Amino acid sequence: MNIQTAQHPQRLSLHNEVHARPPESMASPMALSHVVMVCNAEQREASRAHIAALARDHHLAAPDADSIHIRMDLGLYRLRWELHTEFVTWTFMRPISNQVGTDREPELALNAVPQQWLANLPGGCLASLHLWVLSTNEVDTGPWIRQLLHEDTLVASTVADGFGEVYTDFAVHADGFSRMVLLAGGVTPRRLGRLVQCLLEIETYRMAALLGLPAAREASVVLASAERELAELAEAIRSATRDDEPALLDRLTRLAGQVESQHAATHSRFSASAAYFELVDKRIEDIAESRLAGMQTIGEFMERRLTPARSTCAWSSRRQDALSQRVSRISNLLRTRVEIEQQQSSQALLATMNSRQDMQLKLQSTVEGLSVAAITYYIVGLASYWAKAAQHWGWPWSPELTAAAAIPVVAGTVWWSLRRLHHRVFRAS
Repeated sequence: MNIQTAQHPQRLSLHNEVHARPPESMASPMALSHVVMVCNAEQREASRAHIAALARDHHLAAPDADSIHIRMDLGLYRLRWELHTEFVTWTFMRPISNQVGTDREPELALNAVPQQWLANLPGGCLASLHLWVLSTNEVDTGPWIRQLLHEDTLVASTVADGFGEVYTDFAVHADGFSRMVLLAGGVTPRRLGRLVQCLLEIETYRMAALLGLPAAREASVVLASAERELAELAEAIRSATRDDEPALLDRLTRLAGQVESQHAATHSRFSASAAYFELVDKRIEDIAESRLAGMQTIGEFMERRLTPARSTCAWSSRRQDALSQRVSRISNLLRTRVEIEQQQSSQALLATMNSRQDMQLKLQSTVEGLSVAAITYYIVGLASYWAKAAQHWGWPWSPELTAAAAIPVVAGTVWWSLRRLHHRVFRAS
């Protein structure tokens, strides 16, 4: 029964993600050359166009424009192209004759690749590795491997639960490539493909993880200077006066901007390095290695040599976070101090306003007394004029006597009226 339902637009891409970058089945003997090119956005597109040009030269169809993983059979060799977030990997593979125990120079996969095309790979080379996958036999491999690799830095272990042996020296040789030899005995083609992919990814992710180390060293210089300045600011804040606080707050704000700018510039790099270090650990676990007598394993080598770089990156990230938090705390402390002083100034201003208001009320009371006298004077004057006019109709009192008698009545009435108005206004407010 086929039920048609609405599909999520990204369902197929998400489903196929589990099949992204699958390992290839391969058989020994084989030579591989692995090149990792760090690319920006423009170089990533140029890389896609570069592989399309190679396909055209071999009369093959151009790869899909949205592909992030391309495998091509070019006759004399095969090419595996992978697009990652920060870099592009090119892996060239070709079958060779088994050369263990011979004095011949090992065949390279790059010998079959067009050299002019190879020289124009977009981006900057971060890592390059020659890997030879050979069949084990009864011939003593020691002299041949010592001829191919540096004996003083040789690292070796059994892998694939004892079915294979891997040798490398983690050194860049005269041709600019590192070297690795895998002696595979009874490893099945599919498992051999997974094992080879893990070995290539160990080298790739190891170098990608170390991209955070230069940034950590540069950040340490900036952080040391910022920490000294922050300590000076903290000491200055302890003895600062009110006049010093604006300048201190300005210095602290500029320091906070510097710290946050540096944190923003390196945070993604440190996060990426941490992720790459974890991938290195996972790939070392996947190869299932064990010790060869008297030899250091890849895991032990990585543990010893990568731990300082990993710790430096992690410590720089933690140091940035701690410094950012310290700057934030001191900024809050200084702002709180300024706000408290502003509140104190506001309280002093309010107290001054209250005293002035009391003084105004006292002045107002004095003015009210003068107002009572002035209003009484005018009303009594009017009463005197009224008495003069009323004598013609038989008013018995003289104007002076009428005015004298009216003074206490008028003054009391005016005073009572003003007080009542005063209480009514204050009660309303």
